[in-house]
Amino acid sequence: MAFKGIARDNLVYALIAIIIIIIIIFAFLFSTNQLVPAYIEDSTLGKNWGEDIDERQGSSSMLGLEKWASFTYRNDNDTYPAYVTVTSMKTLFMMNENELFSKTVETINKASEDGIVIDENSSVTGNRALANGHKTYYIIYDGNDTSKNPKEKIKIIGETWSCSVSGTSVICIGFAQITDNTHNNSIIDLTYWSKIIRDESGTFGENYLKNDGLLFNVKCH
Repeated sequence: MAFKGIARDNLVYALIAIIIIIIIIFAFLFSTNQLVPAYIEDSTLGKNWGEDIDERQGSSSMLGLEKWASFTYRNDNDTYPAYVTVTSMKTLFMMNENELFSKTVETINKASEDGIVIDENSSVTGNRALANGHKTYYIIYDGNDTSKNPKEKIKIIGETWSCSVSGTSVICIGFAQITDNTHNNSIIDLTYWSKIIRDESGTFGENYLKNDGLLFNVKCH
């Protein structure tokens, strides 16, 4: 009987130890899984761009162990609308480059639900370094906004990277309408597209050589 009592006590102690270990693990995960959202500073946005507060989104799953947040920035020109979304994701296991890139392309393809038709043959891919030193992967498409009559030409960029400092994965989407056919003016205007993509290295050409590009200056840590 004494032996059975000792065995029962040992089992209870073992269960208590397991529960304590689980609590410690969850406490550690919660304490280290704080989401630091990436964003664009007001000084970078300048006077022609601003955050669309109504488009600010975020959520969590797995008891709060996985989180995401998204900010949207728009220009103030109704004739040539443009926007940038910056989405940050905190997951238990950081996504690798291929997963992030695939998710970026998938996000762009979803734009077809809003009448955006991209030209798959126009895609340009590559990588560059941001102002904060992060190496990114990007894809650029030409396309048309068929939700408008007459349709308008547009450009879209998807850019992604992992921030080891904050432990987040970042996906950015930049969109710019570059024609104004409603006023019988089919001249290409790249003013706002340039603001989205340009950088200090002129990655996309000499016309995009400037260090105040929106995506180039995203803050993620």
